[in-house]
Amino acid sequence: MKNLKKKNNDGFFHQVYDVARLVPYGRVTSYGAIAKYLGSAQSARIVGWAMNDAHSQKEFVPAHRVVNRLGVLTGKHHFGNSNTMKQLLENEGVEVENDQILNFQKHFWDPMIELM
Repeated sequence: MKNLKKKNNDGFFHQVYDVARLVPYGRVTSYGAIAKYLGSAQSARIVGWAMNDAHSQKEFVPAHRVVNRLGVLTGKHHFGNSNTMKQLLENEGVEVENDQILNFQKHFWDPMIELM
């Protein structure tokens, strides 16, 4: 059943990747913000599934810039090392403490605002 879900979501996943690629260096967005921008506000979890599979894309997807609505690095375990997501964000000037982005609103990039 999981493969069927993924196959049915391929188009949506690619739309998610396209939006994630637009998140600027040093900024972050949320699963829900991407879902809302794509007209599917209730699909934040599916955006998360897409981010979990982002490493399989030929073109780089900055999945480390997509976090939950509170700025928590909920996808960190999909980066191989539990500190990799944090390190990638900190390399871009985003401060993280206890797996949560500090000053989240300062770094938040909302595609509904930025891409309209």
